[in-house]
Amino acid sequence: MGGGGIEDVKDVAGRFPAYSAAWATLAERAYQNGDPVTAYAYARTGYHRGLDQLRRAGWRGTGPVPWEHAPNRGFLRSLHMLGKAAEAIGEHDEAGRCAQFLEDSSPTAATELSGT
Repeated sequence: MGGGGIEDVKDVAGRFPAYSAAWATLAERAYQNGDPVTAYAYARTGYHRGLDQLRRAGWRGTGPVPWEHAPNRGFLRSLHMLGKAAEAIGEHDEAGRCAQFLEDSSPTAATELSGT
């Protein structure tokens, strides 16, 4: 999602609620604006919508979710933000599970999204 305003992204999420990249963008912006609770809610929505899409595509809950496949990025970004927001609100166990799930799903995404 590009440089549109927050209302533009909310409009996209409202019109296309299955589009996990919109939820990931909302989570990233809320987190950057110092609102980890809202980031957590947005990220959890994007994460679950992404899981739904992956399962419909035949994914069984384990195995790779390649970062290189662009449609996976909204889910992976949401998972990453869910972990960051969970950590920020004191949900340390969940943050650890999210970090491990991200690493197991896509080591490339884990590296790209952590900035290392």
